[in-house]
Amino acid sequence: MPYLPYIIARRYLFAKKSHNVINIISAISAIGMAIGTAALIIILSVYNGFDKIVRDSMSGIEPDILISPSKGKTFKAEGEAFEWAAKQDIIYSVCGVLEDNVYINYDGRNGVATAKGVDANYETDSPIRDKITSGEFSLHDGDVAEAVVGAGLAYKLGINPNFLSAVDIYYPARDRQFSLSNPAASLDMIKVWPSGTFAINGEIDDNLIFISMDKMRELTGYEGEVSGVEIRFVKGASESERKRVTEGIAERLDSNLKLLNRFQQNESLYKMMKYEKAAVYLILIFVIIIIAFNIFSSLSMLIIEKEEDIGTLRSLGASDKLIRHIFILEGWLISLLGMVVGVIIGLAVVLIQQKTGFVKMPGGFGVVAYPVVLRWTDVIITAISVAIVGYILALLPVRRLKSD
Repeated sequence: MPYLPYIIARRYLFAKKSHNVINIISAISAIGMAIGTAALIIILSVYNGFDKIVRDSMSGIEPDILISPSKGKTFKAEGEAFEWAAKQDIIYSVCGVLEDNVYINYDGRNGVATAKGVDANYETDSPIRDKITSGEFSLHDGDVAEAVVGAGLAYKLGINPNFLSAVDIYYPARDRQFSLSNPAASLDMIKVWPSGTFAINGEIDDNLIFISMDKMRELTGYEGEVSGVEIRFVKGASESERKRVTEGIAERLDSNLKLLNRFQQNESLYKMMKYEKAAVYLILIFVIIIIAFNIFSSLSMLIIEKEEDIGTLRSLGASDKLIRHIFILEGWLISLLGMVVGVIIGLAVVLIQQKTGFVKMPGGFGVVAYPVVLRWTDVIITAISVAIVGYILALLPVRRLKSD
């Protein structure tokens, strides 16, 4: 009789008990499991939404692949790896960049920034064009050198694309010794005119300024060298193709160069986001475990109430294993009922939020409603976790079931 324990357990679940408190505790257990399950799905989906916002914002700066020197600051982008990469259909652009810290002055306001010189390919296919908040992404206006400045840096120094003042950028001269008596003589300087501002995130916006590769080389004294090569794939490229090309470049790359994927370029940020999500998951699972102890209480009381039924089953030849199985299923069904209801509620809330954005974000975060991204792996992991917690809590009182 393989289904007999389930049939009896289901009858116990829905049948009216002689002690109404058992019904109340069972209902509280199921409701608590439902709320915990729904909360877990909703909160994990919100974390996925914020994760997507961060990744999308960083995609304007971070390429799919970055090639940089293992030692030193610069290198020449030559060799088999770069020639092979240029022939791959899924590669959208290969851009050389020259990046370093500089000192800037604008109308008497000073600050330290990171200047990023980009080549003509980057100017043509700039990934931050849709991040422009004022002006336009332009590094040349005829013979006039222009710059695009992070919104935070522009705010601190009062830089405005509509003003006529130039930005003075200073860099230590590579061909002269530093002079304590005349520090200014040890610096090279260029002038650029702001053409636009961009906004990606606070850290980048406060420090970054784009200029042309020609002006950056004029400032730093480098000739054909770059500090990095940024490679971007075409939109819609499959994961297998991305992996094939990434591995192909890595195999052909010189030993003095290193290849970084998007995760490796900002490893600490992405790890922190994963750890935060894992921490929230563990906290909510702990809450669900506490809620699940109601199952222990209701099942313990049910075993006491059904002592007469247990004796009758034993008289009919039921083994202790079968009887234990009945009550384990009874407790597990309570948690499974709550889990199913919770999954339905959680999915409904997330899908409605995705479609309508009915829960709004407070403050000026640039996002109107709380972002949510539903991942079925989160739903499956949540359902399995809640089911396991419910099963373990159902085992505890049944272990104390006495045998004749």
